[in-house]
Amino acid sequence: MDFHKFFLHGTYVLLDVNSGAVHAVDKLVYDIMDIFRGDNDEEVLEQLRTVYSGEELIEAMAELRGLMAQGQLFSSAPEVSPAMFQQEPVVKALCLHVAHDCNLRCHYCFAGTGDFGHDRSLMTPEVGERAVDFILAHSGARRHCEIDFFGGEPLMNMDTVRHVVKYIRQKEALTGKVFKLTLTTNAVLLNPETIQYLNENAISLVLSLDGRRDVHDQMRPNANGRGSWDTAVKNIRAVTASRTDPAYDPRGTYFYVRGTYTARNLDFAEDVLAMADLGFAQLSVEPVVGKDCDYELREEHLPELFRQYELLAKAYLERKRAGNGFDFFHFNVDLDHGPCLPKRLSGCGAGHEYFAVTPQGDLYPCHQFVGREGYRLGSVFTGVENHVLPETFRNTHVLNKPACRECWARFFCSGGCHANAQLVHGTITEPYQIGCELQKKRLECALLVQTELSKDTSQ
Repeated sequence: MDFHKFFLHGTYVLLDVNSGAVHAVDKLVYDIMDIFRGDNDEEVLEQLRTVYSGEELIEAMAELRGLMAQGQLFSSAPEVSPAMFQQEPVVKALCLHVAHDCNLRCHYCFAGTGDFGHDRSLMTPEVGERAVDFILAHSGARRHCEIDFFGGEPLMNMDTVRHVVKYIRQKEALTGKVFKLTLTTNAVLLNPETIQYLNENAISLVLSLDGRRDVHDQMRPNANGRGSWDTAVKNIRAVTASRTDPAYDPRGTYFYVRGTYTARNLDFAEDVLAMADLGFAQLSVEPVVGKDCDYELREEHLPELFRQYELLAKAYLERKRAGNGFDFFHFNVDLDHGPCLPKRLSGCGAGHEYFAVTPQGDLYPCHQFVGREGYRLGSVFTGVENHVLPETFRNTHVLNKPACRECWARFFCSGGCHANAQLVHGTITEPYQIGCELQKKRLECALLVQTELSKDTSQ
């Protein structure tokens, strides 16, 4: 499919798939696009002359041909060389599981409440050092690298985090590499000392919160069964406030608040707005991916989930225009300077550019694959031992997935999440269909949002 059109909140939107050009159009053009192919004016006139005048139709088709001449409609598919996916892999990022343990017992946790299906354990400083050595040895000439401190709950092992950060800074000075550091936390264990350390060391944060108190506490209790919302909100407020104060955090370190919605809160737009009302301006809420559980999202939930994204897009625009807006991750689509073509086709790089490291130093394609049988790649001590899997991951891109090749969203979604596909279908080659449908609805809402905001700035 070389174009996609939709109508949402009073706006008709037309996307040229190959170029990524987005156009706000009127109903006349919207209707013409059901028939028009660039060289069939008579067919358009024949089918629509009882609805619109011939003069209107001819003028509109001339405008559409102008877009064609500019490469913004019916544009040619970008040239993709096979060599694009055959280059020697360069490791760009690692996810360090510094703690296979957690102080919460979240019901939907893909990590088995922190232990990833094995014994609870903490990464030693020595394993952390070897992980840094691994990325330095396999990042080639690439200057910028990334490490995410993950769990479980990484704040349960701050000694190793501190040690690894110090080691990274030493290696940066010796190698000229620059590391972006991120820590993902449920925020319950944050305290003033830790906040100051994270700020001073420019460690970005992903802070987990599921929205309203009752929704959050139902799914994210402490190990003793009590809700964690009050403590999480208090600490998130403290750390986010510190990162809007240049005197306390002069680098303006990045952070965002991330939630998960399930079948138990299908009205998730209310949770996003509740977090915005708490003063959190950088937000993301992701759909749970579960199998054979009472909170999993099913096909019958899709109409309501679509409605929620539409409600959220409307509220998002209203608040932006009123001057009390927030940023929602899935609505931030850069229509002019997005990722390069290989990135748009292949996605996150799991299994070849990006690896997860367990407390014992084992390598997996990403944090969600940790513990899944058959997906161990090697270790930070021995390097990658399974060379078939990285090749498989590198070649499982949009153009090699039959379900993706003709999808209008193929240059935005990168073929979906490999881990979700494998969980649901047992293979990374068949996308998770519910995830696809939600991605497409989010993208429509994002395109509407960007179109409307662009119109606002041009007026």
